[in-house]
Formats: sequence, structure tokens, C-alpha cells
Amino acid sequence: MYSELLLPLIAAMFLAVNMGASGTAPSFSAAYGANIIKRLAIPGVFGLFVLLGAIVAGKQVGVTMGKELIPPEMLTPDILTIVLFSVGLSLLISNYLAVPQSTSQATVFAISGPAIFYNQLNSPKLLLEIIPVWFFLPVISFVLTLGIGKLLYKKIKESPLVDYDKMSNHIVLRILVLLSSCYVAFAIGANNVANASGPIASMVLNELGIDADSEDNFIMIITVTTLIIAPCFAIGSSLFGYRLLQSTGKGIVDFGPVGATLISTVTATLLLLASITKGIPTSLVQLNTFAIIAVGISKIGWKKVIVDRTVRKFWIVWIIAPVFALVLSYTLTALAHKYGIIFF
Repeated sequence: MYSELLLPLIAAMFLAVNMGASGTAPSFSAAYGANIIKRLAIPGVFGLFVLLGAIVAGKQVGVTMGKELIPPEMLTPDILTIVLFSVGLSLLISNYLAVPQSTSQATVFAISGPAIFYNQLNSPKLLLEIIPVWFFLPVISFVLTLGIGKLLYKKIKESPLVDYDKMSNHIVLRILVLLSSCYVAFAIGANNVANASGPIASMVLNELGIDADSEDNFIMIITVTTLIIAPCFAIGSSLFGYRLLQSTGKGIVDFGPVGATLISTVTATLLLLASITKGIPTSLVQLNTFAIIAVGISKIGWKKVIVDRTVRKFWIVWIIAPVFALVLSYTLTALAHKYGIIFF
């Protein structure tokens, strides 16, 4: 029986590798774009803080992904393998195109595929809680960053009383940028690791015949799965992270330490609030990119940023990748059901 758990666990690790690659950009693109941290140092630091975030603040999102969006008894090894494979392939394509993609959106859509096929989707949770947050939080990230950028960032840079070039290179400010990037990685751990560890925890409980409704049982198993899944983020960062760092950190607009700190602080705080208050799996990638766009608008204006080729490519992939994950998981579930591989 335990051999049946191996394939979905491998699929979860494959997903985590791709999530790590995608998550590298929103966590360290700001520091990398400001030339504060070397590329080769990023995977190790990123992986450490992802693990800390997952252990300290990842419980609520794990419950959402493993128990609330879809009945936990549906998360059999066969169905979960389909879900995780669909998400992983979607993210692999996005990583190949050097576009940081929302792991949370792709995972939620992939889980929805089998749930829709078997008419088991928790539609109110998806439509009334999760999806509205996906729309509102990036807007809030943009508005907050643009407002602060207009009021503070730009005024500091243009003030005759402040030598901006010297301030930008001050060791204290550079340390703050690095700490803020680590803060983002912590927020990623609190939100994104659960995309894989939450469903895996429910599957393990099902296969072992343990009560999945018991919070103590679920927390115990998800802690173990987190310790397996989270280190794979560092592997993905090392393998695929560079191109995504280049796209987000230097492809949209160059910014200094002040802008980097602003971007990281706003986006990580919003993601943490979504994680610990409602357990909503959401997109740090989009929060981060909207904040970067806001800083770019503060520096070079609306027209140059909005028509930027990198930004346009982001819009297209952000729409296509989650839909691809949904269609693929639904199709694979239907085929597996038709040929007697899975039943529910």
C-alpha cells in the first residue's frame, strides 16, 4: 500500500521544485535588481526562509488546500498525482518562458478539475473567498506601492537635502533590502508550500485510515510533509531561478534599495495576512509584479511600463497557465475514470 504514496510524493516534490523557481523572482528580484545579493547565494537563503515560513505560519493554507476546497477523501494517490502533475507541468512551461507564475492559482485550478468532474467542488469557498482575493490583493499592492512611491520614494530621490546615490549604497539600507527579501521568502513558505503539503497530508491520512477531520492528526502529518516538500523550493531556485530573476528584477524597470524595500515589505505583508487570517492560497508573484510596476510608474511613467514587452507577456501567461492546469487535470481525471483507473 505504501508504494502507492511514492508517485504522488514525487509529483509533489516536482511541483515544489517548480514553485521554488517561480517563487525566487518575487522574493529576491528586488534585492537582485538592486545588486545587493549575488545570484549564487539566493537559493540557500531563499530555501531556509521558505522552510521557516511554512513551519511557523503555513497551517491555515494547508487546511484550505487539503480539506476545505475539495473533500479530503477525494485526495487519493491517483487523483492527487493527476493534480500535482498538472500544476507542475503548467509551472514548468511558465518557468521555461521566464514568466513567474502563480503557484497558488495553478494548484487551486488543478484541484478543481477532479472536483468539478465528480461534482464535489466547494464552490462557495472558491468563488466567494479565494477568487475575490486574487483580484483585490494585486490592486491593493499596486495602489499602496504607487501611493507610497509618489509620497515618499520619489520625494526622497528629488530632495536637494538628500544625496540619494550615497543613501542607496548605505550599508544599513542594503541590509534592510536583504531582510525584506527574506521576509518575502518567509511569506512564500507560509502560503505556497501548502499547495503541495496540504493535499499530500490528506492523502496520507486517507491511506493510513486515520481520521482526517482531527486537527491534531492533520497538523502532525502536514508538518512531516512540509519538512519533505519545503527543501525542494531551494532546488528549484537553483535550477530555474536565474531567468525569472532577470525577467522580474531587471526586465521591467531598474530600481534601487528604497524601491526594493518598499516592494518586498508591501507584498510580503499582504501575502502573510491572506495566509494567517483566512488561509487563502494567493499569488505573491502577482502582488510583487504589480508593486514593481507601481515603482516603475513612479520613476518612468505609465506609458513606458504598461506597454513594456515583459509586462505584456506576463498578462498572457497569467491567464493561460491556470486554465491549462484546470483543463489538463479535468481531462486526465475523465480519462482515468473512463478506463477504470479511478472511481469516486
